[in-house]
Parts: sequence; structure tokens; C-alpha cells
Amino acid sequence: MRTAAVHVAAGSLLLTALAAAPAGGAPPVARAAPAALTAPGAAELRGTAVAAARAAREGIAFGACPDAEDLPATVQCGTVGVPLDYARPNGKRIELTVSRVRATGKDPADSKREVPRQGALVYNPGGPGASGMSFPLLGVLPEWKRVAAAYDLVGYAPRGVGRSAPLSCTDPKEFAEGPTEAPAHPSAAYKRERVARAEAYARGCAERAGDALRHYTSLNNARDLDVLRAALGENRLTYLGASYGTYLGALYATMFPSHVRRMVFDSAVNPDPGQIWYRNNLDQSAAFEDRWADFRAWVARHDDVYGLGDTPDEVQRGYERARARLAEEPAGGKVGPGQLQRAFLQAGYYDDYWPQRAHALSAYLRGDAGPLVEQARAYPEAAVEKENARAVYLAVECNDAPWPTDWAVWDRDNTRLARRAPFETWSNVWTNLPCASWRAPRQRPLDVHTGRGELPPTLILAAERDAATPYDGALELRRRLAGSVLVTERDAGTHGIAGGPNACVNGHMEAYLLEGRVPGRRASCAPRPEPKPRPADGPAGKGPATRPAGPPAA
Repeated sequence: MRTAAVHVAAGSLLLTALAAAPAGGAPPVARAAPAALTAPGAAELRGTAVAAARAAREGIAFGACPDAEDLPATVQCGTVGVPLDYARPNGKRIELTVSRVRATGKDPADSKREVPRQGALVYNPGGPGASGMSFPLLGVLPEWKRVAAAYDLVGYAPRGVGRSAPLSCTDPKEFAEGPTEAPAHPSAAYKRERVARAEAYARGCAERAGDALRHYTSLNNARDLDVLRAALGENRLTYLGASYGTYLGALYATMFPSHVRRMVFDSAVNPDPGQIWYRNNLDQSAAFEDRWADFRAWVARHDDVYGLGDTPDEVQRGYERARARLAEEPAGGKVGPGQLQRAFLQAGYYDDYWPQRAHALSAYLRGDAGPLVEQARAYPEAAVEKENARAVYLAVECNDAPWPTDWAVWDRDNTRLARRAPFETWSNVWTNLPCASWRAPRQRPLDVHTGRGELPPTLILAAERDAATPYDGALELRRRLAGSVLVTERDAGTHGIAGGPNACVNGHMEAYLLEGRVPGRRASCAPRPEPKPRPADGPAGKGPATRPAGPPAA
């Protein structure tokens, strides 16, 4: 399921009063019932306990961050060792990179007032394949200072990502090639080409990673999270997961409910085992059609600014003209229909991209390709990072669950879907198609579920029109985690709402993280303000204050 790493916009999180909740001491060792010790996964359960106990003894030697992390001196870095294979906890270990800024312990409104430490707040930005190493930087923002007073802000790069036993499936130079096609109605010949390309990519993953490939899974990511908790010296985990990070958090809550202190699930993936991951991708493609309609309606309302037409259909026709023109002559020799589609897909994730993208389309149709090239081109210097993100994304999702192995099934399901949802359907297929010929063993998804009293209250945040993680996923997660509370941003569709411009959403998150308060079983907030249009001849915008990572390239 293509999910972008969620960004937290600068200057947008509102914080309230603090409440002390001591953390630290020796982390508990998971105690399984006798039946669990012989059930499937029992060896991994024992291995996690061994690895967590070892991590608690060793801790993390935080110090200056390596230059490769490109982080300021205010951030500390370290590593934690985790087993490659939890069934063999004393076998090969891999190192996960971790970043931290210590809790300041000072009330930002009164520097003489000390604030009790509440432990570490660990963040996962999603993907799979995204790194959270830059998360501690948010502590310098005024809107985060009260949280940063009470919590160590901790980010990390999950296994396979960045410098954490990095995974690669192909030469990044090939990954960065462009311009590319993006036919809305691909021919049989084009489909055959993409099937062959997907098979080659899956083969490259198997050849480059070898037997280690099977160990890049969501279940192992959850086990790694428990080892990280122990290494940080936390009895119980306080966690903020966004997008795919919500599925990781849901697995953790199911596997280690007694190790949970507080958990925020921002933009929830549907955790139903039957949805992981093939059906979730079909639902995502359908939802992006609605989000694409939202964008076109907004552009049409601002026809006086962009001149792309005063109806969504007229805006669509302008987009189609641009796509046809780019197919004949790529803009700047670098931007073809594939780059166009990927750039506008980002607008489906985040509505703060809407003014930029509308301006770029308007300028291009008027003869100025500059803004579109700037926004849509591939940047060679980012190729290694992007190829790594895609490799991890595919390794985790292909390993996590069974996928159809017959191309005819993919072709049938997505041909039907593309008739009503053409915007993302086929690009989503090409992204995920290596899973059809994956060489590593497939797992059966864990049945995410906790009973009454097994888990402390948890908080789910969701935008009603989110396309990357459709709203049904938040409803399903609330049903499966007893005691969870859902906060809905109505009539909004930006992916990742924690720390955005909605004070109501942020207020609920603040009360929960800082005081442990939840609003009841469900709550709702009015939508955030729509983006303000920018004249087509105005200065080029810079986008979000903290730029999100885009989805893996098709």
C-alpha cells in the first residue's frame, strides 16, 4: 500500500498542560501463557524477550550524529542491535540507527518551572521504507516545546532503511530513469513490458538480499520496536505512528499489550488480515479518485487565478492536454506523463501542494514548463534514498501476506477498477506488481485484536477523505483495539493530521499525550481551512515546511 511519510507542519501543534508519568527502570520481559510457547511464532516470541533483555542491559550509547545523517549537533544518535531472525536471537544481529533530543524539563512559558519527564516518545513515519531520524528536530518549534519538555523525542530508521542494514534491489541509476509513460488505458504490449520489469525487480531483490530478504516484515518491525523500547530504558512504550506506522503500532499493541503506555495512530491503515495488502491497495486506488476530484473542484473554484476552467471536467481536460503533450515531447527532456502523474499524486496526499501543482499546470499549458519541471522531475542525488525506500516498501509488503501470483487476477481486478478510478489505479499496480513474483516466503497477517482491559486507551486520528489510508481503516482499527478512541477531521483529506493546522485535532492529541485524557469513544473536528490560491504569475512556492517523502515510484 503506497503511503507517504507523514510530515508535521511547522507552527501548527497546540500543546496543553503536562502530567507526570514516571518512566524508566528495568523493562518487563514478555511473559507468555504456556500455550503461546508452543504456538506458531513461539520461537520469535522467546527471541524477542531475549533481545529486549539484552538491549536493556546494553542501552544505547548516544553521541554525535554521523555526517551521513545530516542532523544538527543538538540531535544525538546511536544504534541498537536487533536479531536479523528472532527465532535465532543469538545469531546474526543488525544495527538500527536511532536519533534523540532529550526532554528539556523546563516549561517553555516559565523557564524556572521544572516539568517532570514522561519518558521517550518514539515516532514512525510510515512507508514502509521511510526514516524517522529527523523527528527530534520538531522539538525546537514553539508548538512542540511543551511536549519536548516532558518527552525525549526519539526517531529511528527501521530495518532496511537508510543506514539500518540498508536494502537495495536494483541500481539506483535505473530507478531514477525518466521521462516515463503513464497510460490511463495501457495496451497489452505495455502490460507485458511492466510484468517483465516487475519480475526483474523481484529477482533483483532476491539476488541482492539473499536469505535475509525474508526477515524484512512488519512482524519483525514490531519486534524491533520492543527491543528499541527496552534499549531506551522504558517500561512501557509511548508511540506516535503515522500511515503504515499505524499498522506497525497495531501489531505491537496486539503482540505486546502490557508494554504499551500511550499510542497515537495518525491516518490508520485498515488492519483487517483480509485487506493486507492487495485489497488495501485496491481501496486506496478507488479513494484517490475521490481525492483527485477534490483537487479539481478546488482548482475550478479558483478559475480566476489559474484559468484552467470553472468546472472539474474542464480542469481534467487541461490535465489530459498536458499529459498528451508531454508524451510527445517531455518537458525539459525530463518530465513525461509518469512524472506528471506522480507529482499530482502528491497533491492527493497533501492539499498544501494544491497551489503549487495548479500553478505548474497552468503555466505549462501557457508555454512555461519551468514550474512543472521543477516540481515533477527526478533528482539524481535522491535516487539512492528513493530506491532504498521502494526496496524496503516492497520487501515488507510482499513478505507480509499472500498476493495473487497470476497476472490475470491483477489485470481483471484493476481493469474493472480503472473504469471508475483511472487516476491512480495502474500506477499503483506497477508499484506493487513485484509481489506477484516475489521469491521470499509469504506470511499470514496477524489478526490485530485486543480485548477489554488488555490495552490502555489509545488515540486514532483520521481525515474523512484521506485517500492514502481510507477512512474505513480508522473505523476498523477502532473496532479491533478495545478502548481506542477515534477523532475524525470531517470533510478533509490530507494524509497525516497530527500537528497540522487543525487546532481541534491537535488539542485532542495534546490532552492524550501530555495528560492521558481521551475524549470518549468518538469525537470530530471541523475541517482545516482550504489552501489559498496563488496567482499563476506569482513567485514559486516552496511547499510544506517539512516536506513529506513521496510514494515509491511506479
